[in-house]
Order: sequence, then structure tokens, then C-alpha cells
Amino acid sequence: MIRVHWFLPTSGDGREVIGWAHSKVATGDPRAVGRAPDIDYLAEVAQAADRLGFEAVLTPTGTWCEDAWITTAALVRATRRLKFIVAIRPDSLAPTLAAQMAATYQRVSGGRLLLNVVNGGDDEEQRRFGDWLEHDRRYARADEFLSVLRGAWSGEPFDFKGEFYRVAGATVGRAPDPVPGLFLGGASPAAAEVSGRHADVHLTWGEPPPLLAEQLAAVRERAALAGRTVRFGIRLHVIARDTPDEAWTEAGRLLAAMDPQAIAVAQQRFAQSVSVGQQRMAALHNGRTDRLEIYPNLWAGFGLLRRHAGTALVGSYEQVAERIEEYHALGVEHFILSGQPHLEEAYRVGEGVLPLLLRPRGML
Repeated sequence: MIRVHWFLPTSGDGREVIGWAHSKVATGDPRAVGRAPDIDYLAEVAQAADRLGFEAVLTPTGTWCEDAWITTAALVRATRRLKFIVAIRPDSLAPTLAAQMAATYQRVSGGRLLLNVVNGGDDEEQRRFGDWLEHDRRYARADEFLSVLRGAWSGEPFDFKGEFYRVAGATVGRAPDPVPGLFLGGASPAAAEVSGRHADVHLTWGEPPPLLAEQLAAVRERAALAGRTVRFGIRLHVIARDTPDEAWTEAGRLLAAMDPQAIAVAQQRFAQSVSVGQQRMAALHNGRTDRLEIYPNLWAGFGLLRRHAGTALVGSYEQVAERIEEYHALGVEHFILSGQPHLEEAYRVGEGVLPLLLRPRGML
């Protein structure tokens, strides 16, 4: 069985790849259009995901995003069963406090919290939050952070002494029920090591299936050494329409709206990234705009301007369902999808793709 999730655009939304925050907030361009991430619009997206049958929404973190904890807590009462995958940053929060916040969230929401552990990758962003550790050291810190987090949830006072954290009797008043599932992403050996030891779901970005299979094998190996098994998730944009021509026409519209100078600036920045995942995303297209279908129905156009997840499934509803089935055959269970704008594309995926996964495939 698979689990299909949606995305909560807490940096704003729009009909172009660049989104609202970077076009309007960062540049101050008065001509920029889009949808600000006010709570009413975010509630519309969350309620649509809830109504359409998505299991959860992923909520990002970063300078241009509204705070993930506060925003999703405000949306709990606006939804009925939808879960929230809340981004958590080991660089900015003590693990015992995180354990207490998560336990409270589970009680308030009726058990609808999942956590996405974000270790960073953009040095400029990390330093903005006061984090000066280099890439692998961030994962070493996350290893300790997650040890304390799980220890505080255990129901018994937990002692720990490491390089980054030292706690005595870490605990919470009432252990969370259920314990929130932990998502953790990254394409580096350091990420595979931490996922193997702690993650419930190792989260990847949308590479072609043959490349992705290599990454999954590395995480499985590390998990086996720790005596564990780890499930897998993938983060993908989607452009799904009634026909392939309609979908590719929309992809072409998004590409035509991209400023070549903005692409050049973004690619220069991505080339300096220490994130292995970001490097792999950039290598899928190398800044070229003429070879963006890198695998059947897999388009790398989002990665020309956007950091992090840079690929989209493009095609008819049937074709998108086929690609999801292909990723599932590799062992991917969780699919975190998104589209521009998120509200309209949620309906297209929810009404066009999810029924094909339910019947005749029987995957939901």
C-alpha cells in the first residue's frame, strides 16, 4: 500500500515556479502576483487535501516560510483527519523541548503529528539561523538530537552525554500517543547513516528510478547494520491533466515564464551548495532548458529556479499513476506531491490520479 500526501505552501503560492515569497517578498517587485500564505488560504489548501483523501501535508521550514509548528497547529481545528508533517530543525531547538512540543501537539490534534527532520544544506540559510556546522557535522548533531528526542518520549527519565547535547532525566509529562513518525531526508552517506539509525521514513527527491534505487539501497544497508528497517518516501511536483498534451503545454507555459537571468543566478547558487541532494538535482539538467524530460514523464524544470525538490511528474492522470506505481515497485511508500497552484492541483491529483491508484491498482 502507498500513502499519498500533499504540500502546504507556507511561503505563498502562485501560477509560476518561483512562487510568491521569492517574487514578491525577496525582490519587492510590485508587479509580482500570487497568493500570500495567510491562514485563510492555507486553510483552503489543507481542507482540500483533507476532503480529497490525502493522508497528510508536508510543511516546510526556512526564512521565507511561516513557522511550521504555529501554522499547522492553527489548522488542526480547520481539518478533520488530515495529518501534518511538521519540519523540525536540530539547529534551532533543544531536543527535550521538541519532545514536549510534539507530545502536546499529539494530544491537541488527536494524534495527527508527523515530524520531518531538516538538517539544512544551504550554508547561507543555516548561518541565518546561527548554525555554522559543516555538512556532515549537522548529521552528527541530528544523530544525538534524535537519540534524546526518542529517549524523552520513552516514558522513563533519559540521561545522555554526547558532543552536542547533555541531558539528565529528559522526559515529558505524558508520552505522545502515538509517537510521531519521523521523516528524514538527504542523499549523502551521512544522511543514510542517521536515517538507518533513527528514521521511520527516509525522504528522497524525485530522481529517475534507476538513480533512486542506488540511494534506497544505501539506506537499507545502513538500517540493516543498526538492526532496523526503514520505509521510503519521495517528494515530487505534479502537472496532471486529462491528456498528455495538456500537461506538457502547462509545463511549457511554466518554462516560458522563467527569466533566463534568474535561471543563471539560481544555477550559480546551486553549484555552490554543499547539499548532496541539491547537487544531484542540479546535475539532472545542468542548467539546460532543452533536455528537461529526464525520464518518461519526469520533468526537471522546477529545478531550474527552485532549490530542493526540482522534478515533476508530467502527463495524463493515467501516466502519473503509472510513474507512481513504478516508484512504488522500488519500495517507495510515501508520496509527497505538490503543484502550482497547490489548491487547484490538489483537486486535479485528488480527483484524477488517486482514483486510479485506488482502482484498478488497489494501491491505496
